[in-house]
Amino acid sequence: MSATEPHRRLEGRIVIATHNPGKLEEMRGLLAPYGVDAVSAGELGLPEPEETGLTFAENARIKAISAAEASGLPAFADDSGLCVEALGGAPGLLTARWAGPEKDFMAAMTRVETELRKANAELPELRRAYFISALCLAWPDGHVEDFEGVVEGTLVWPPRGPAGFGYDPMFQPDGYDRTFGEMTGAEKHGLPPLGRGLSHRARAFIALATASLGANFD
Repeated sequence: MSATEPHRRLEGRIVIATHNPGKLEEMRGLLAPYGVDAVSAGELGLPEPEETGLTFAENARIKAISAAEASGLPAFADDSGLCVEALGGAPGLLTARWAGPEKDFMAAMTRVETELRKANAELPELRRAYFISALCLAWPDGHVEDFEGVVEGTLVWPPRGPAGFGYDPMFQPDGYDRTFGEMTGAEKHGLPPLGRGLSHRARAFIALATASLGANFD
């Protein structure tokens, strides 16, 4: 999308370009208030494209464009990850891969903790990290729009809380004494006025909803 091209209204049926149940649940929850009928790439049996991008935004585009072309519907994709300052931004684009083919995020969190200890990053100020979410909307005719959200925090050990998914139990967002794993879905990604739009995905979605769904969060 060029700087002068207007945002396109998102309505009707769209594809959520993910095979991740956790992401699907969050995305459906975010879209529900706007009357958007969402079906997942997994439910449609669409293939998962190879994520060859060098940034989160590029990978989100790859997924959204692939789903839009394969389905003939507008597609909504997210690429997100955890970036740890003491680890040079790792796991970053490899956030999901650190969990292995079995999607074992307890093992992934343990790996992060092991790497932090190797780096002598045991004090809270040395355990800074952020979650980033890049969202992309793509239409079958090639129109594409990009949005991004970030939430900063500190990594704790041991992990706390059974809620959320991925690395949530070890991520404590700034200004809170609980991890994402200890928060309800409404607390983590609820939108104003009911929630604070705290998570990276919620913050990216607020930008998307303002531009493409006619939302007003003032």
